[in-house]
Amino acid sequence: MKTGNIFSQIPENLMDEFTETLIDSPGSMRIERIVSVGHASPENFWYDQEEDEWVMLLTGSASLRFDGQIEPVVLHSGDWVVIPAHVRHRVEWTDPELKTVWIAVFY
Repeated sequence: MKTGNIFSQIPENLMDEFTETLIDSPGSMRIERIVSVGHASPENFWYDQEEDEWVMLLTGSASLRFDGQIEPVVLHSGDWVVIPAHVRHRVEWTDPELKTVWIAVFY
């Protein structure tokens, strides 16, 4: 058995985005906790992942840009999005004042 609290043990000062794998079932599913404070994807960088991703924002806010779409998707606490495999996307911004806590499920 494994237990935890999604809001505990978050580093105080985050120079880089914090990512932690909570569950990993190779070839099946991976669940990550991601914490951002004002972080964004590097300029001209796009994620292009092999697997589908379901991502939910628990706290904070963020903006995702998808390749080929004019308007970004702005997320607030409780919002989620499914990102199909190979849909290029990037994080435009995350809340600079409040820790943005994400749960990402890769499948």
